[in-house]
Amino acid sequence: MHDFDPGYSNQPYRQLCANYPDETVYPYADFRSEWGPVFHRGRLDGTSRVLVIGQDPAQSETIARRILVGAAGHRFQGFLFKLGIDRSYTMINTFLYSVYGQYGGTKHQNDAAIISYRNQWIKAILSNNSIEAVIALGTLADGAWTAWQKTPDSKLFTPAYAHITHPTQPESASRNDPTKKAQLMALMLQNWNTALTALHSQIKHPDTSRALVLYGKTILRAELVEIPEADFPPGIPAWMRGSKAWADRTGASTVLKRATITVTVPAPFRK
Repeated sequence: MHDFDPGYSNQPYRQLCANYPDETVYPYADFRSEWGPVFHRGRLDGTSRVLVIGQDPAQSETIARRILVGAAGHRFQGFLFKLGIDRSYTMINTFLYSVYGQYGGTKHQNDAAIISYRNQWIKAILSNNSIEAVIALGTLADGAWTAWQKTPDSKLFTPAYAHITHPTQPESASRNDPTKKAQLMALMLQNWNTALTALHSQIKHPDTSRALVLYGKTILRAELVEIPEADFPPGIPAWMRGSKAWADRTGASTVLKRATITVTVPAPFRK
C-alpha cells in the first residue's frame, strides 16, 4: 500500500487553486511563470499543527509539484523531526513561482496582489487547523508573515513564531568557499538551535514525543529526514523523496537553461 496526498478537493483549497494568479501578477522577467505555480506540501485535512513558510519552488519542486522537496526540504524535515512533527504540518511558499534572477523576489516582496493571494492561503490554513507554531525560512518568508500580521484577520490567531535562517543559505552565501560555507553552516545551526529550544515547549501536540536533541556544527546524515510519501501526488517514485539531487536546470544559453530541467534517476535506483 502506498500513501499519497489526495490533492486539493477540499474547500477552500480547491477554490484557491482554481483562482491562482498568473503572469500578470508574477511577471515573466522575474519569475519562471512558464512552469506554473506550486502550491504547498503537507496536510490539508485539518490535522496540521505547524505552518511553514518557505521562499519559492526550485527545479525539483517544479517536477514533483510539491514545495520544499530538495536539499532545503530534507534539511528542514530533520528540523521538524526534532520537534516531534513527522506529518502534522502544512508548507506554503512566499512566492508561487520560481524566482528568476538574484533580486526577483526582493523586487516583488511588497506587491499587493502577491500578498493578497498568499494571505488567503495563510488564513485558510490557520482557520482550518489547530496551528501551534509558524516557522519562516529566510528573510522573504519572514516578510510574508509580517505582511499577514498587518491584516485584521491575523488578530484571531496567536501561534508561536520563529524566523530561522533558510536551509540552503550556507551554500548560497559562501560562493563555493568551503571555509566560509562551514562557518555559515555552524551559524545557521546555532540559529536553528535557538528556535528549536523556543518552539519545543510551544508544540503541545507533537506526532511523536521526543527529547530535544540540538544540532552540532554541521548537519549529520541521520539528520536528513526523508520526506513522507504522503506528501506527494500518487505514483511519485521513491527516489524523488530521497536526499540525492535528481533535477537540474541545463542548457547552453540562458534561454535554453530557463526552458530545460534535466531529471536523472540517482545511481542507487538504476537497474
